[in-house]
Amino acid sequence: MTDGPITVFGGTGFLGRAITRELLEAGHSVRIAARSPHLPKDIDDGDPITLCRADIQDEDSVAQALEGASGVVNAVSLYVESRRLTFDSIHVEGAGRLARLAHAAGISRLVHVSGIGVDEHSASPYVSARARGEAAVLKAFPKATLLRPSVLFGPDDAFLTTLEKLTRLPAIPLFGQGEAQLQPVHVKDVARAVGKVLGPRPPAWRLFELGGEDAMRYRDIIRLVMAHLHRDHPLVPIPMPIWRMLATLLSPLPSPPLTHDQLSLLAQDNIVGPDVGTFTDLGIIPRSLRESLPGCLIPPEPRHH
Repeated sequence: MTDGPITVFGGTGFLGRAITRELLEAGHSVRIAARSPHLPKDIDDGDPITLCRADIQDEDSVAQALEGASGVVNAVSLYVESRRLTFDSIHVEGAGRLARLAHAAGISRLVHVSGIGVDEHSASPYVSARARGEAAVLKAFPKATLLRPSVLFGPDDAFLTTLEKLTRLPAIPLFGQGEAQLQPVHVKDVARAVGKVLGPRPPAWRLFELGGEDAMRYRDIIRLVMAHLHRDHPLVPIPMPIWRMLATLLSPLPSPPLTHDQLSLLAQDNIVGPDVGTFTDLGIIPRSLRESLPGCLIPPEPRHH
């Protein structure tokens, strides 16, 4: 279908794997670019897929991964900073570097994955970096397509897996009153959106916000997961200042289970806004969280007395 491969940066991640599978099924050849690249588990013999060791922070390796490519997807994500990896180095400098080198290589199509709710003025370093990353991408590659998904879910995800563990508690703590609205989106639907953007008839929109069928309060998502798992525990509102204090206490850990950036995302609505492209513009009907749960979380076996 294409002359050269589509290079997927971050192709070994949760979303990157789904994008790779979608592009292969659409007839593209794919090059996975990652710091430690490996083939996805469900690859068939003969699939046109290659691996390339690349670090988005390294100019030469990025240029090498782009050589001969017909399109590029940036699905690189970083949620917790370390000494070597920072939100600025990955989401701003890295994204801008990739866009600049893709443009210089004459690549015509770049899809950059960001997230709903990005804001340069956010107090969250993660949210702010995501917004500045979008600006860096558009400055270097003005015709890039930006995709902003809501919180991703799917089999073996981070979102539902975390909620499943949470619903084992005798009482379930809420972030504030749990009123923030989320629009969880299936990872395969976001991958389908990437496929449409890189397809033979790319859409006119350059900015898409991708939310699932259900816009729900966080507390209602918890209730939905509990009902699916045959669990029933009380929901306990916890004021946000207490969560922030807890995040500060946990911050020295190598992989803290809770960060200030996660709290910023959970304290506000994360739903599709006005005046942007959506799944409708791509001809995609997104999956419902409610209907997708059986394929994502297996309820425990009933106990026999």
